[in-house]
Amino acid sequence: MSDPSGRPRHFSMIRGFHLADFFTLGNAACGVIAIFFAMRHAASQDLRDFFLAAAMAPAAFIFDVLDGKIARWRRQHSPLGRELDSLADVISFGIAPAALGFTAGLDGAGDWIALIYFVCCGVSRLARFNVTAETLSEGGDKVAYFEGTPIPTSVLLTAVLAYCAWQGRLQDQLVGGAWEIGGIVLHPLALLFVLSGTLMISKTLRIPKF
Repeated sequence: MSDPSGRPRHFSMIRGFHLADFFTLGNAACGVIAIFFAMRHAASQDLRDFFLAAAMAPAAFIFDVLDGKIARWRRQHSPLGRELDSLADVISFGIAPAALGFTAGLDGAGDWIALIYFVCCGVSRLARFNVTAETLSEGGDKVAYFEGTPIPTSVLLTAVLAYCAWQGRLQDQLVGGAWEIGGIVLHPLALLFVLSGTLMISKTLRIPKF
């Protein structure tokens, strides 16, 4: 298929990318790599795989910061870039931390609920921000603050899991132990994911956007 200019559509799409968008894709790539390492750790139980998965979170965060700085520097903001950023953030700061948490031992039924809630909150928070940013941009105003904590703050959850691994406190030795209520197992550590998700979707918590 071709566009009106006669070029293949995939070529036109690539030409529509800005430099910042490639850094955004770097963010997404880090998230996918983190998930791969988490899965490999689940099979091998090699802590090196766990630490490599955790290391992808700060790497993704760096790409996430750089894409914004580059976009502002080059004055190249676009709806495509905003959507790319949200999709990349869902992978790197939503799905990847949840996968790492599951691999660490948050695998009870209660933990599943907590991790799914966390990811859904992240998706909802990003969707809400995109709609808010689009609404404000119609009047020519910048978004002055975030409603709720930004999803990249989940890097802190990854840091907690990495610390647990460093202390040899994974699986049956997971920090905080486990609760069993009505046959449903919940590790208290999973409540950090619930807290993070709840803060992300808060409409009363406003974080200045620099």
